[in-house]
Amino acid sequence: MTDDLLIRIAEALERLAPPPAPSADLAASPAYVWDGRAIRAVEAFAPVDYDLLTGIDAQKGALLDNSRRHAAGHAAHDVLLWGARGTGKSAVVASVVGQLQREGRDIALLQCAIDELASLPTLFSLLRGTNRPFILFLDDLGFDEGVGDARSLRSLLQGGTAARPANVRLYVTSNRRHIVPRHLSEQDDPINPRDVVDDRMALSDRFGLSLGFHALDQDAYVAIVRGYADKLGICFDPMEAVQWSTQRGSRSGRVAWQYVVELAGRNGLRV
Repeated sequence: MTDDLLIRIAEALERLAPPPAPSADLAASPAYVWDGRAIRAVEAFAPVDYDLLTGIDAQKGALLDNSRRHAAGHAAHDVLLWGARGTGKSAVVASVVGQLQREGRDIALLQCAIDELASLPTLFSLLRGTNRPFILFLDDLGFDEGVGDARSLRSLLQGGTAARPANVRLYVTSNRRHIVPRHLSEQDDPINPRDVVDDRMALSDRFGLSLGFHALDQDAYVAIVRGYADKLGICFDPMEAVQWSTQRGSRSGRVAWQYVVELAGRNGLRV
């Protein structure tokens, strides 16, 4: 096979391959999404107002302080937000970034899907080209179905050759504190049965700040409803609020907010 033929084959393959997607301007938008190939700007970034998040004052205060230090170029932690579903883990991440932007601080949120973990070294290479501080948000991290790898993510957090750049901090949510599966079928492996669990726990240890979000009792749930309702100037019936949560089988900040949205709609308000 001649060199000319090889060159023509290579050129034909290049024409067939899709061109790399252009990435967004990393200085222009408040929030972005990484799709595994390119960074896309979020067209409408509208997080919940920081002051509206009630019942998680300690958690949101600690996250805001850490994020403010990162925005200022000071030492800051990677953060694990863990706990019951619907308790505000995801909402508070976006809310904190929005609050800092309202304060005039130049920081952006960048979300990456869990099934794109293998592409993070490529993403980090792109982010090294800017000095702008970024919060890289990984929502609902878990390895139950073989998605992602605890060891590779651990090396990206700290100590690996492709570790995250200095202008990036990872904020990760998980339903479980140590990011271990609910069903530890990996322990059936006769070789080093504890290795998988140890890897998960070693990963959770890499987060300098770990914030727990816990299930609510009835009084705490009603207090959250009251906090939202007061901020919006809406009256509510505590018994109806409890009934709303009972019908949904959950007492959480998310359910409380959904009830308040219902009340706002009845009163002709926008939220």
